[in-house]
Formats: sequence, structure tokens, C-alpha cells
Amino acid sequence: MTGHSNSPRVIKGGLVLLEPASSKVRQVIPLQYNPDTLTRTLQVQAAGGEAGNRSEAMRFKGPAIETLRLEAEIDATDQLEFPRQHQAVLAHGIQPHLAALELLAHPSSGQLIDRNTQAASGTLEIAPIEAPLLLFVWGPSRVVPVRLTEFSITEEAFDPLLNPIRAKVGLGLRVLTVDDLGFAHRGGSLFMTYLQTKERLAAALPAGSLSALGLGGL
Repeated sequence: MTGHSNSPRVIKGGLVLLEPASSKVRQVIPLQYNPDTLTRTLQVQAAGGEAGNRSEAMRFKGPAIETLRLEAEIDATDQLEFPRQHQAVLAHGIQPHLAALELLAHPSSGQLIDRNTQAASGTLEIAPIEAPLLLFVWGPSRVVPVRLTEFSITEEAFDPLLNPIRAKVGLGLRVLTVDDLGFAHRGGSLFMTYLQTKERLAAALPAGSLSALGLGGL
């Protein structure tokens, strides 16, 4: 036997952080295991909100607001079986992985110190801290700019030093559109690519017929 497998390589979903100014990749956070489910909700941005407003009954105000929810599992059990190859896991459990995800919800310590320095020096107007551009990646056809809206961690098992070694992480994400970022922003162009990919996929759907719906015509 050669040991080769005909099974396709399974790619991982995950998150990518881009530098706000240069769009260079700052960090890639792959999910250890792909979640079993991904919940997506689209809220239509319709212009006609009131009955009787005929001029706007069939108009959009902009792209739909899409939200994503998923639960990821992180488990160090397999790595702990080979401690020499996974010294960081032996020392900290899965805390490095959890910390990388948690930092998505915080400005950096350096940014906080810089803002405090500006305040102490008498700066009258201090701009809100800019976060890196966060991308949710779920296969080559779904790379979307997102904002973290919900985050939860349930730690389920610990080593003798109380380092977590198994946890479930719940993520809530809101897709950022050109309405949020503009067309010139890197995130805006990624959203347009995401939308155009949907249009190509929809065009690949075989055409239906009115007869399949029991109709002879309209």
C-alpha cells in the first residue's frame, strides 16, 4: 500500500485580520474544526416601509444586512498525546487560540496607552480606535468583511494547572457592505466580489417553468 488517499483535502474556515491602512495580512486564525452549522440571516433593506407608499414599494435602500452565527470547537486532546511536539499546548492549553479570538473584541494595549497619552496631553478630540479589517473565510467563494457582534466561550475541560484544554466558542458576525465601508475601501471591494459571486451562482441555477408551479401563464 502506498498510503495515498483519494479523499479530497478538507479546507478550514477561519478569520483573517488585515492592516487598516495597507490591507496587509496581519494574522490568520483557522478554526481547528469546521463547525457543523453556519446560520446566516438576511434582513432586507427595503425602501417602502409604509403601506400605500406606491413609489417605493419595490425599491431597495441598499444591500441586505447579513448576520452570521457559528459555534467552533477547540480541543487540545490530540496534541497533548505528543507533548514534545506541542510545548505551547503543554504549558498553556488552548489559551493561545482563545486569546487570539478574544483579542478580536478589544483594541490593543498599545492603542489604549496611546489614547490615554493623547488625553493626558490635552488633545481636544480623540478619534475612536480603528480596528483591523476582519474577514470571515468560508471557502474560496465566501470571503467577506465582517464586524464581531457577539462572542462567548464555554470552557469544558482543564489540565492540572487549570489551563483550558477544550472549549466551545460562539461567534456572531455582521457582514460589512459598501454602505458601511464605501466602494474605495478594501472591505467594500471584497463585499462586491462576494455579491457578484452570488450573482454568478444564481445564474447557474437551471431555469424553472411556470408549469412546474401549476400555472399556464401570468
